[in-house]
Amino acid sequence: MQDIVVLFGNQMKEKNIPIVFSGLPIIKAVHISMTQLMQNLIGNALKYHGKTDPIIIVSAEETHTDWIFSVKDNGIGIDPLYAEKIFMPFQRLHLREDYEGTGIGLSICKKIIDRLKGKIWVESTLGEGACFKFSIPKTS
Repeated sequence: MQDIVVLFGNQMKEKNIPIVFSGLPIIKAVHISMTQLMQNLIGNALKYHGKTDPIIIVSAEETHTDWIFSVKDNGIGIDPLYAEKIFMPFQRLHLREDYEGTGIGLSICKKIIDRLKGKIWVESTLGEGACFKFSIPKTS
């Protein structure tokens, strides 16, 4: 997470977007894959921040078998109708003129989590922000 803060530090300062970390464990994983995963999720939260004072909360909770991580924002949100579609390659919900990007970031996140034998999903209401969650089995 320290790498992510350094990576997005200027953008967070320019847009006055705080990132709050809560209950994050130390896990054994491929550093570059986890950095890419969090870069995509936090990058999207920064990109789709909306008009209210933005905030991003990164947290984790432990279950008997998994770690469940959350990246939550109070941005523009996602219509639940597209909750599955967004994890497919090159799927975009907005025009390129409105938001930059290729539509590949969330599909990369899904591939990373699939390799770890976990799951990734989004909980969101359009206009109220999004909470991306992913599980990583403790045995990964």
